[in-house]
Amino acid sequence: MKIKTSFSVVVRIFLWFVMIIGGAVYSLAKDWHSPLFNTLWFHILTAIVGIFLLVLAFRAAANGGRELTKGRVGDIPRLETNRLVTTGIFSCMRHPMLFGLTLLPLGWALLLGSPTFIVVVAPLEMLFIIVMVLIFEEMEVKRKFGKAYDVYREEVPMVSFRWKCLNTLFKK
Repeated sequence: MKIKTSFSVVVRIFLWFVMIIGGAVYSLAKDWHSPLFNTLWFHILTAIVGIFLLVLAFRAAANGGRELTKGRVGDIPRLETNRLVTTGIFSCMRHPMLFGLTLLPLGWALLLGSPTFIVVVAPLEMLFIIVMVLIFEEMEVKRKFGKAYDVYREEVPMVSFRWKCLNTLFKK
């Protein structure tokens, strides 16, 4: 089965894997002999918080993805849209899936219990994701939907920390 998708989406998915796997390998190699990394209570605590954050990240991706399918009309590549979606969670924030997935590096770092990953690498990866959204995602959507996106962007924030929006984003 061949999956059709755009080059842009393939590059983003590749970068995600490089960040998540590369950050883990680098951090684990750096922390392997550190006292904190070899402390059981630290791993138990970070694993619990990490699993919680990963669940939230994947719920955000699933909930946003379900709503985003309303923007697919006709035969277009997977993970692409050709209609601007402004309903559901997208009425609260413009980038709900990426907002939720920003939690992924930190959740993964906590699950692995790597102090370097938690304190240094994951925050840098989270910042990189935010910059990618600000530069590439916003530019791509603006190019695709033009004036309609300009109006939407003026009315809806990039992310929202309002309880109603967060509840919609992370619900089961």
